[in-house]
Formats: sequence, structure tokens, C-alpha cells
Amino acid sequence: MASKSQKKANLLDHHSIKHILDESVSEVVKGRGYVEDVRLSNVRLLIGSVIIVIALFAQFYKKKFPENRDFLLACIALYVIFNGLLQLIIYTKEKNAILFTYPLSGSFTSTGLVVSSKLPRFSDIYTLTVESADPKSISANEPVNLTKSVTEWFTKDGVLVEGLLWKDVETLIAQYTKEPKKSK
Repeated sequence: MASKSQKKANLLDHHSIKHILDESVSEVVKGRGYVEDVRLSNVRLLIGSVIIVIALFAQFYKKKFPENRDFLLACIALYVIFNGLLQLIIYTKEKNAILFTYPLSGSFTSTGLVVSSKLPRFSDIYTLTVESADPKSISANEPVNLTKSVTEWFTKDGVLVEGLLWKDVETLIAQYTKEPKKSK
């Protein structure tokens, strides 16, 4: 299932490494039949658009400064409120998530997955977590983690060895869904 072109990262840039790993993990999860849930992203885009409209109204209001003082204060207050709301959503709902999914079609679970990852700065230890999108649901399983050095998935030239990563991610998802391990 690996893509035809090689994925190469700058090994000195941990953002580049994390981006390629996260992208590949998303491909693995989607390849297992999970459909991405983009509702939270759409809500964030909507709030961001409202923030932009507020800023545009404040900038291009027909009256000039001393006369539009109250209007500007209202725009500034709304701008701060909506930005605070956006940050609250990111902090409480999104956290380190790279992918939200719907439940598998035809499955008995009523909750999708949240796949999140961490790659601390100046570290080579990548942690991948798979958990329920609704942890309070009766069909939610316990979260599972995979923690490995990124050096196990990249060559010395920075090329991602996708087969190894795919195998590890598929094992993690099977562990979460409590499927028997597939032998190849």
C-alpha cells in the first residue's frame, strides 16, 4: 500500500519528520476503511472566517476614527471573544490530533477514532496514540500508544521506509480494535 514516490524528510528538521509521519499515519488509517471526520475543521474555518469579517468591518467602516470609536471597540471585543473561542476549541478538543474519523461502516461501535501524535523538540521519540472520538461512549476502547524512535522508520538519507511504519500503525489499530494480529 506504499505510495510509488518516496517520501523524504530533512532529518535535521523535526517538523518535516513529524509532517511526513503524520501524513503517512493518516494514509494508513484511511486505508483501513475509516473516513475522515472534518466537522471540527469546518467549525474552526467558520470561526476563522467570522474573525476575518469582523476585522474587515473594523478596517473599512464608512466613518473615520474618532466617530467610529464605539464600533471599533465592539469589533475589538468580538475579535477577542471569537479568537478565545477558537483557541479553546483547539486546546480542549483538538489537542495533538492529526485525524478524526467516523466509525467504520457496518461496525457495531458508535464512535470513530482520534489519532494523535507527539514528537517533542530535540527528541527522536515519536508517540502515536489511537483513542475513541467519544471516550465516554460504551463502545469506546482504552487508548493505545506506540512510542518509537523515528530512526527506525527513516534511512540515513531521510527516506521514509513506509512498510515498517504501515506495519506498526496497522498493529496499533488492530490492538485498539482488539483484532487478531494479521500474519503476512
